[in-house]
Amino acid sequence: MRKFFKYYSKYYKDYKLKFFYAFIGMILVAVASSATAYLIKPVLDKIFIEHNEKMLYILPFLIILAYFAKGIGSFIESYFISYIGLDIVRRIRDEMLEHILNLDLQFYFKYHTGELISRLVNDIDRIKNAVSSQIASLIRESLTAIGLLTVVIYQSPKLAFFSLIILPIVIYPVSILTKKMKKISHKTQEKNSDINSHLSEVFSNIEGIKSYNTETYELDKFKKYNYEFFRINMKSVVNSNLLTPIMEAFSASAAAIVIFVGGREVISGGMSVGTFFSFMTALFMLTDPIRKISQIINKFQDAIAAHERVLQLMNIKPTIKYGDVKINNINNIKFKNVYLEYDGKLALKNINFEAKKGEIIGLVGDSGGGKSSFINLLLRFYNPTKGEILINNIANYKIDLESLRKNIAVVTQRVYIFSDSIAANVAYGKNIDEEKVKLALKKANLSEFVESLENGIWTQLNENGTNLSGGQRQRIAIARALYLNPSVLILDEATSALDNKSELAIMQTIHNISNELIVFIIAHRLNTVEKSNKILVFKEGKIVCEDNKENLIKNCKEFQQLYNINS
Repeated sequence: MRKFFKYYSKYYKDYKLKFFYAFIGMILVAVASSATAYLIKPVLDKIFIEHNEKMLYILPFLIILAYFAKGIGSFIESYFISYIGLDIVRRIRDEMLEHILNLDLQFYFKYHTGELISRLVNDIDRIKNAVSSQIASLIRESLTAIGLLTVVIYQSPKLAFFSLIILPIVIYPVSILTKKMKKISHKTQEKNSDINSHLSEVFSNIEGIKSYNTETYELDKFKKYNYEFFRINMKSVVNSNLLTPIMEAFSASAAAIVIFVGGREVISGGMSVGTFFSFMTALFMLTDPIRKISQIINKFQDAIAAHERVLQLMNIKPTIKYGDVKINNINNIKFKNVYLEYDGKLALKNINFEAKKGEIIGLVGDSGGGKSSFINLLLRFYNPTKGEILINNIANYKIDLESLRKNIAVVTQRVYIFSDSIAANVAYGKNIDEEKVKLALKKANLSEFVESLENGIWTQLNENGTNLSGGQRQRIAIARALYLNPSVLILDEATSALDNKSELAIMQTIHNISNELIVFIIAHRLNTVEKSNKILVFKEGKIVCEDNKENLIKNCKEFQQLYNINS
């Protein structure tokens, strides 16, 4: 717990004034609770035994005042602690997502989408209760316990000793339950991640599930995850609720001792009835904050487990470092003796290549030949294992990463359409310039379709573009790339969903603007790259041939094989 609060203390220091107000509220609650127990003595002794009429008018007013102060204090504490907790959670979520977004691409292959969402939403939500309501309850109940303990000791130190002597016995089982709770909390959050991951897969692949009639299969898998989540949660319930009988047994034992010892004191005249009942009231009230403190400590284990899962992600460091050289455009790209290794396997071997502005470069070859790895290095999704990549004759690791990627636009076979307008999808992440949007759509051979819509470029698209055809989604993605006015344009099977007419129109646009660009085209259909200035033929991670189409047909065996397959 100490490490937990040490970590979050950096956030707490920004809320000093609000903590001060909340602390005042806690003191009001603690003092009012203690005063309520103390007032039992004069109520019994002065009113019911001594028949003091003056106190009959004063004491009820003081009791009302005590409860009113307790209510006001509780409101003040709840408001400011809730504000602090919710704001800290907001900041942690912002920081965590920022951290995750800046991690390498390889990170996303290791962690499932559902698990990341679970950590961002569920785990941080568990931390929220600890840094706000639970810490407030711990402080408030501790202050209340101290106040009531003061009343108990003040009324009778002798009875206090006999009643509290069994307190150390309670600590042992509570500590065991606390340790068990932390382990259970870890498992609960893991099972919750499994559920989120499975649901993410189901909803992302719903078309495939329905086409293969695997609804029952996926439901059965979900039921297993869901039952495991239920089973672990029931363990948590059992562990949490075991505290109640332990604390009840402690309370009953303390009460029995007090009644026996205190009864003898009253009978012998060593203690007044009012003092005894004030003591008993304070003692019974004292068991409540002690029980709550035990429960809070137990619940803290849930937050600590969630905190450890959050830290596991926050401690991952990106291996792709930002350089400090900013570039405005890319005029040339050079690969020098570049190797790339994935998990002990070479994906690229001794790549030497140069591209200049105005060139269109086609990338062809069998699947797994290295074409996508080549592009990933260009975008600095990975660093080369050996060799170097020069951009404008500057080593790419020296270039500011944001600056580099601002100059490169990528269109892949997998298209991302967001639940927003056509204009917002085309200008994704940038200010919307209507004329630029329309021009980009025209270049992507989609303007005629968009103009036929009632709301034109402001037409709302569904998530994943379900109200568009596959070809229309592809052209939205191409328009998005062209909107950026990039120095480098990468088309990775970008025209695969288009009919021949649309593909020809878009490729003509690409050729028309290619003087200002370096264009890379990955394609399986060779007619897509046949007008390229250069075609790179990849095989087993190597560039085995590099030339134009005519020369490759004559001189490159691997290209001849591809050409014959595509003919």
